[in-house]
Amino acid sequence: MKNFNRHAHYFFTLPALLLYAIFFIYPLINGFLYSLTDWDGLSKTHKYIGFDNYSELLSDGRIRNSLGFTFRYALLLIVLTVVLGVVIALLLNRVKKFQSFFRTTYFFPAVLSLITVGLIWNQLFSQALPAFGKAIGSEMLSKNLLSDPSWAFYGVLFVSLWQGLAIPILLFLAALQSVPQDLLEAASLDGANAWQRFRSVVVPFLIPTLNMVVILSAKNGITAFDIIVAMTGGGPGRTTESVGLLVYNFAFKEFKFSYASALAMILFVIIGLVSIIQIRSSSRYEVNA
Repeated sequence: MKNFNRHAHYFFTLPALLLYAIFFIYPLINGFLYSLTDWDGLSKTHKYIGFDNYSELLSDGRIRNSLGFTFRYALLLIVLTVVLGVVIALLLNRVKKFQSFFRTTYFFPAVLSLITVGLIWNQLFSQALPAFGKAIGSEMLSKNLLSDPSWAFYGVLFVSLWQGLAIPILLFLAALQSVPQDLLEAASLDGANAWQRFRSVVVPFLIPTLNMVVILSAKNGITAFDIIVAMTGGGPGRTTESVGLLVYNFAFKEFKFSYASALAMILFVIIGLVSIIQIRSSSRYEVNA
């Protein structure tokens, strides 16, 4: 009985470890093995071709264009999510009346699925906005912005921010509650202005939350799929074809399953490197409680 109690924590963690191994580790290893073959996703047999898929990825112009779109999209999504999330959280933290109303309003988009959000905004861009543009005599707004290669990127980015800001705002709001008021008062007495108090006192307490938000935003940006499928389908002219969508297109539309697996492995490595760099670069600014 004593031995059981001593090792009981292993039994409690075993179900989670099994689920993690079945639904993450096994698919990851299996995907890597498939990336070393020429399997099309349908045939019963396949041939081992080594790293030929990876070498072909490096010379594929479609992948370069997709990576360019994805990195630009992810970078802007990260920056705007952090900046707007902190600003809105600071404003909501100062609101004394109707706190529940404002917080519920900002959180509402988070309860909607990405496909639902994309379909709703697709109709707004294709039907409501052109009608509004014609009513006010605006030539730019009189057309579907998602059909314009120059504006489709910003349309998708705007909708991603609208839906994705909710949880970061709540996380930053919770982090703001952990900032000791006596430190802020002491800094104020020492003559620090609002910006100096925010930079020197508030920001260090936001670093753990900032790490989480940056990593989640990077993951959402790099693996963008649902909203793009619902709004543009990767168009016009593949100008909004993200890497995540490209993996899907290669695997299930063009039946290049092993090629898609190789691209997915590259995507996995990129997300891991971004996460490691972000955590290591910002950990030195974190406040140790």
